[in-house]
Amino acid sequence: MSAATDDDPVRVGVLSLHNSKETKAILNAVDDLGHEGIWLRRENTAVSVEDGDVSIEPEVDIVANRLLLSNTEEPAELLGLATTFERIRPMLNEPAAVLTAVHKFATAATLANWNIKVPDALLALSNDRLNQGRERFGDVGVYKSAIGTHGGGTWKVDLTAPVNPKVGNRQAFLQDLIDRDDEKHRDLRVYVVDGQVIGAMYRYAPEGEWRTNVALGGDVLDATGDMPTEARETALYAAEVMGLDYVGVDLIEGEDGWFVLEANPTAGFRGLYRATGQSPAPYIAKLAIEQVGGAVDDDRVEDLATALDDSRPAGMPRVDAGPAGERPTIGYIEEVIVSGTSGSTQALAKSDTGATRTSIDTSLAAEIGAGPIKSMTRVRSGSVKSGKARPVVDLVIGIGGTQHTVKASVEDRSHMDYPLLLGRDILQHYQVDVTRRTDEQADDGDRDEPYLE
Repeated sequence: MSAATDDDPVRVGVLSLHNSKETKAILNAVDDLGHEGIWLRRENTAVSVEDGDVSIEPEVDIVANRLLLSNTEEPAELLGLATTFERIRPMLNEPAAVLTAVHKFATAATLANWNIKVPDALLALSNDRLNQGRERFGDVGVYKSAIGTHGGGTWKVDLTAPVNPKVGNRQAFLQDLIDRDDEKHRDLRVYVVDGQVIGAMYRYAPEGEWRTNVALGGDVLDATGDMPTEARETALYAAEVMGLDYVGVDLIEGEDGWFVLEANPTAGFRGLYRATGQSPAPYIAKLAIEQVGGAVDDDRVEDLATALDDSRPAGMPRVDAGPAGERPTIGYIEEVIVSGTSGSTQALAKSDTGATRTSIDTSLAAEIGAGPIKSMTRVRSGSVKSGKARPVVDLVIGIGGTQHTVKASVEDRSHMDYPLLLGRDILQHYQVDVTRRTDEQADDGDRDEPYLE
């Protein structure tokens, strides 16, 4: 492949198998800068080796990696796919750097090794070792799955009780809770592209929550112009150490200064744009184009950054959702693995497509350490129109090797046959075969009525 000249449009491929505003914005920015954005997705992408020659379809000059490893149960598959493209074409956010960033403890260890402050943490492979060390974090600490996103897989836990070294089949670890008591809980997201701060925002936890993720309803406030120098320099240094071309660096202020919590290689743009009026997309497009010898107008980049154009890009192939039968099938009664902070167990679950939310019996929730309570939800059942409030907790449910982190309501199901009810928050990913059930008993009257939020 020869480098582009000023007269040749650069073909920028964005490798992304999911629909997202960020991917669309990058592709549109490439087009608006006079080059060609091409969405690399399942519908249009192939790699061929023939007689020793390697080719890719569609043809691109450089690839921007936006694969969401946190949202898959088999991140190695996507890492292999990204590595394949990286061996053929230049890539922004190379797989090796993304692998480190997507694993939260690997991120912490990497940054600490370069003298960047991170919260104290402990990862142990055995239950005994993890719980031997939990006292150093005090009575309350942070418990995280090593891979997670949008706040899923992160809990504030009571460490006077034991915790489990794994949540489902994912490794978990303990971390210091850094929280300044005199302020509403907040952190700082700094978005860095090619060693430049594009924008920064304070994220405030919603009422009744301690996590600040915008996906969980957190408020945002522009911090670009007045963030502390220490925070800015720490974010820039962290991006450099992690080797990421574009990254959202999350920091939190403690009594001893600023600590890095995470480095997110596929951080969202919407919250940042809402807070700052700046989109990173044109800067990512500019970096990709210039990396292979293309030219851009810097003034045009700045103009484009004042809007978040997430309309359908020209480089998006026709999406063929395929027949519904391609979705895996789940039974009316299914055996699942349900996990909390203190353990996992097998349980029988009933599928109910009329239920908005998954629910769990109070006794089972206590057994696995589901919680702590994240919020209260008002539900009604059957003819009870007024409804009643039920607590909501984070829950990890494994079905046939696939894990789902959901917010489940807790209720007394002791009078029902099954301690778990799977709602549409999980069933949307499956077909339900009402004739299939993993138990061997006839339906003897488990009368779950649909729940409505």
